[in-house]
Amino acid sequence: MRKSSKSRVESITVFSSVAAERLADYRGGTDTSPNSPPDIDGIVIGSMSGCITGSQEADPSPSSTSSHHDQPTTSKETSKEKKISPGSLGSGDVARPAKQVTVTHPGTTKPKPTGTTRKRVSTQADLDVSKEFSRCKEEGATRLDLTKCSIVVLPSSVKELTHLKEFYLYSNKLQTLPPEIGCLVNLETLALNENSLTSLPDTLANLKQLKVLDLRHNKLNEIPDVVYTLTSLTILHLRFNRIREVGEDIANLVNLSMLSLRENKIRELPAGVGKLTVLVTFDASNNHLKHLPFEIGQCSQLSSLDVQHNELVDIPESIGQLKSLTRLGLRYNQLTSIPQSLSNCVKLTEFNVESNNLSQLPEGLLSSLSHLTSLTLSRNAFTSYPVGGPSQFCFVYSINMEHNQINRIPFGIFSRANNLTKLNMKDNKITSLPLDIGTWTCMVELNLGTNQLSKIPDDIQFLQSLEVLILSNNLLKRLPVTMGNLRKLRLLDLEENKLEALPNEIG
Repeated sequence: MRKSSKSRVESITVFSSVAAERLADYRGGTDTSPNSPPDIDGIVIGSMSGCITGSQEADPSPSSTSSHHDQPTTSKETSKEKKISPGSLGSGDVARPAKQVTVTHPGTTKPKPTGTTRKRVSTQADLDVSKEFSRCKEEGATRLDLTKCSIVVLPSSVKELTHLKEFYLYSNKLQTLPPEIGCLVNLETLALNENSLTSLPDTLANLKQLKVLDLRHNKLNEIPDVVYTLTSLTILHLRFNRIREVGEDIANLVNLSMLSLRENKIRELPAGVGKLTVLVTFDASNNHLKHLPFEIGQCSQLSSLDVQHNELVDIPESIGQLKSLTRLGLRYNQLTSIPQSLSNCVKLTEFNVESNNLSQLPEGLLSSLSHLTSLTLSRNAFTSYPVGGPSQFCFVYSINMEHNQINRIPFGIFSRANNLTKLNMKDNKITSLPLDIGTWTCMVELNLGTNQLSKIPDDIQFLQSLEVLILSNNLLKRLPVTMGNLRKLRLLDLEENKLEALPNEIG
């Protein structure tokens, strides 16, 4: 009887283990163990977590060659098996993924596999490229995707695919293209990113219909001359190569709406850039640019201009002609001033000059930018707030001025900032807070860490929307009892102060 009971317990244990594992798999790896600790949402006193910082950029997937924004790619991507959502559990038309469950029985040393064993599935890299070309021709397909097929050499039979409109060859091992590629006269999209190309054949000039050319993550030391002849191009990706120079003939590509030269070794842009009058998105970030050509102001349709992470020492006054500009990325350069003409770019929604050498902005600049919602002036040499009064922040919801030398926040500076929810003044020299701090009623995140504050005003209790308050690394000896009225506060950082005790309402 005991033996039967033991056997039954073992069976239940194995079943429960398997069930739990499958359930965890369907839930995307969520820990379903009863011993898992619950999430705790409370006030944290001590080490800082969730500090307010400057915004970071993020780029989407590499395969999106038709996008108008250049996106980062990784040279080595692994295919991830698609997880089944919890909602599809038990659905008749969704196949369960094959699993292998290992059960170790008492007294044995080798685990015995049970359940279904996965068979090796041949990858796309195993296909015969010539056969794939034949199939494509027979079916009359206008789109061919040979992504991640480990192709080293493209067969000359590619010339037979004259009907092709979209050809995707990214993440292969191509070092050259055959001249026969020029026979694909109907081609509109050619994706060659993540290969090892050092040049392009001159026959590419025959592709008169080509609109999208993606050459990201290759080994080009220069822009091949043939590229300048592709006047039908609307999108050109050249990110992450070894390009040192952009030829004056870039002016030929008058139909470009998107141009990415990001992450190369370019030191200068030619005046010919000004001929790209329908350009909407231009990304020349992460290069070695010291100046922008005056002619950049002629790109009248430009909406997004990214030149961060360069060596820019100035911005031309012609920048003010870019009346359609909504985003200007200038962070991580060597700028000491911003041109007054930028106040004409009234559609700007984001202004980020993080990590430059700025100590002031043109008077009234921010007041002119009436659509501005995000302002980042961090890591500069500001000793005071920009001149312009409360009208500067009417529509701004986020201000980041950390790592400057500002000693005070002016009284009334946020009296018209009805949308301001995030303020980061970390690492400045602020000794006291303004008497009207109680009027910052929309504030959700307030970072005052690493300053010289010795007192917090009682009126902080009126910040009823406040959820995050960072006061670490100051000179605080006590806190006002009224802080206990901050009902929504979930994170309070008091690390590295001189506090003798906490009010009962808090601690």
